[in-house]
Amino acid sequence: MRSGTSRSTMDIEYTKLSSPSVFLVRMLVFLVLCTLVGVVLYKQIIQAFFANPGLNALIGGVLFIGIILAFRQVIRLYPEVSWVNNFRVADPGLAPARHPKLLAPMAAILGGERSGRMTITQTTMRHLLDSIATRLDEARDISRYMTGLLVFLGLLGTFWGLIETVGSVGKVIDGLKVGGDSGALFDTLKEGLAAPLGGMGISFSSSLFGLAGSLILGFLDLQSSQAQNRFYTDLEDWLATTVREYGNGEVPVASGGGLASGELQAAVERLRSVLEEGSAGRSTTAAMASLAEAIQALVSHMRTEQQMIREWADGQGEQNREIRRLLERIARQPEKS
Repeated sequence: MRSGTSRSTMDIEYTKLSSPSVFLVRMLVFLVLCTLVGVVLYKQIIQAFFANPGLNALIGGVLFIGIILAFRQVIRLYPEVSWVNNFRVADPGLAPARHPKLLAPMAAILGGERSGRMTITQTTMRHLLDSIATRLDEARDISRYMTGLLVFLGLLGTFWGLIETVGSVGKVIDGLKVGGDSGALFDTLKEGLAAPLGGMGISFSSSLFGLAGSLILGFLDLQSSQAQNRFYTDLEDWLATTVREYGNGEVPVASGGGLASGELQAAVERLRSVLEEGSAGRSTTAAMASLAEAIQALVSHMRTEQQMIREWADGQGEQNREIRRLLERIARQPEKS
């Protein structure tokens, strides 16, 4: 009895969904390092920021929103992991208190209450995983768009600064007077170059903030994607343990009746275990559901065997007709001779 309990505990630990805390810690450590670099380069960053405060502030706002979304993608996994773990180890007949949001299709299909060991078909498991993967991909698309938007804003600032630089250089060249005093000419040139240099400041500062923001958001998006992939993999591993008895929901075809009797015996054993585990009212309902599912599988198997027998009978009839034709042909040959 003790060995059975330890084996059950090992199975529970093996199929337990892991917490995404390690990825959240990585994201926090990375942001702390970026903050330290920003503190060290405080003066240079302030100077570059005021070269084009409007566009750089927009880049900073997009980066802030992207950081919040990246953390939200990881934090939203906590209640989902907790729900799956509670549902997995819950006593028969007990329902988890909170319903998940990301796993809402799974909660709707599996039902709010458990009665004995949960089992699903392979087709149901694949539909559940596809639905969850679609929801995870939708959240990732937003983060990827934010990363691309930061790069776009940086390039926008670059071309904006280059346009101002080219226009200012043209004005400086047009304003130069040939044949004048060299000192006055140099002063005019020096004053005129201030605008092109300001345009270069706009282009380089916007590129700096845009690329740095995309680097930060890209790393955070990478960690959130890894957390979601870990969650998806653990969920798939757990769901795979629930289809060991029923396979993919199809009943294999056999020539004899041993398989049908074996399935009926397995259904009786499952019915007995459900009756022993559950309470009076709920366990009876679950037992009837389990028995109905077993009977449905048995009926499907019997229909398959009937179809095979019908096809075999048709084939035998065709062979008998062919043999009869051959015998008649052989019987006619002596008469002709």
